Amino acid sequence: MDADFKNIFEPELLNQINGLSEVEIPKGTIILRESSYIKEIPLLINGRIKVRKTDENGKEIILYHINSGESCILSITSCINEKQSNAEAITEEVSRLVIVPASKVREWMDCFKGWRKFVMQLYYTRLDSLLQLVDGISFKQTDSRLYKKLKDLQITNGETIKITHQELANEIGTAREVISRLLKQLEKEGILSIERGVINFKRKL
Repeated sequence: MDADFKNIFEPELLNQINGLSEVEIPKGTIILRESSYIKEIPLLINGRIKVRKTDENGKEIILYHINSGESCILSITSCINEKQSNAEAITEEVSRLVIVPASKVREWMDCFKGWRKFVMQLYYTRLDSLLQLVDGISFKQTDSRLYKKLKDLQITNGETIKITHQELANEIGTAREVISRLLKQLEKEGILSIERGVINFKRKL
């Protein structure tokens, strides 16, 4: 497996993980549906998964992303407490993951310190992400949130990023029309140029 869990998990736990099913999931696949009971959780080897909430009109907001070497804390929480999921997870790119049965999730919490530490770190990371999301939506202007998101994307992906206006809107919790208007303004200022599904930066943000 590509993700390095050797410094996190005990040898016995690693042996159990290596004995579980490993699958490759295509981009755009829903692997967790809202209001479903959790029978298994993903342990992401490589790829990227987004966890989102949607309303009755199909509008979504991104709660957080799952990256290589991570899992879904909402799935783990629902699994441990035998509750229905309150969010949806979908692959953003081709993703390879280990399928961990719910029984193992609960068993490992009792048996392995490394697993408990892994879960608690996920709690901390996701709580911090959600607090930033709430702070951004509640207290910061949309243009400031967009600028920060674009800056982060530029640092991660370079001078050209493939992302739609709707995806940006979902990321920062606003309407597509608002994003389009703000991007047009940034284009007029010479900061970036816009193509269909692509943003080209003309200078560092």
